[in-house]
Amino acid sequence: MSKVPLGPQPMVYPMHILLIGANVGDKPDFMAAAWGGIANGDPPMISVAIRHDRYTGLGIRQNLTFSVNIPSVDIVKEADYCGLISGAEVDKVKACHFKVFYGKLGNAPLIEQCPVNLECSVKHILDLGSHSLVIGQIEETYISESCLTKGKADINKIKPLIYITRPIRRYQALGEVIAEAHSVGEELKTRE
Repeated sequence: MSKVPLGPQPMVYPMHILLIGANVGDKPDFMAAAWGGIANGDPPMISVAIRHDRYTGLGIRQNLTFSVNIPSVDIVKEADYCGLISGAEVDKVKACHFKVFYGKLGNAPLIEQCPVNLECSVKHILDLGSHSLVIGQIEETYISESCLTKGKADINKIKPLIYITRPIRRYQALGEVIAEAHSVGEELKTRE
């Protein structure tokens, strides 16, 4: 198999679509982000890369709190809109008809229509160049009751959005099950 060099690129798939929330002044604002993920297990932490000029980033720095909201395929238009328009120009909560609630931190806005919400306190903000890497400790996790099966999160009910970057630029849903994790590799032990 031949490989073609493309130069340094952040080609990690799939990318989640995350709606990052923060109060800017006294107004809740949300931005779409695809560059985020788990940063630590104990204590639980998440990382999100945010361009320096993003309006939501201003609120994160003001309050040192933020939310990570996992949108479902049902609100793809709203999630896309949050990545197209700045909160400095428009009230995204009003435009998207978001129902905002606050959890135990009291100042990290969360979106009721998103099946999963993470309420975070800022632990680190690292300037990496084009982006700041915001590391947040997850203080509380909220999930819609309808997305549980036997008391556990059910990914098929959550229906998270997946983002595919250039040149395609589209949203997708999760696909087919390929194999059971932490077991399919057992077959290779016979090769040892």
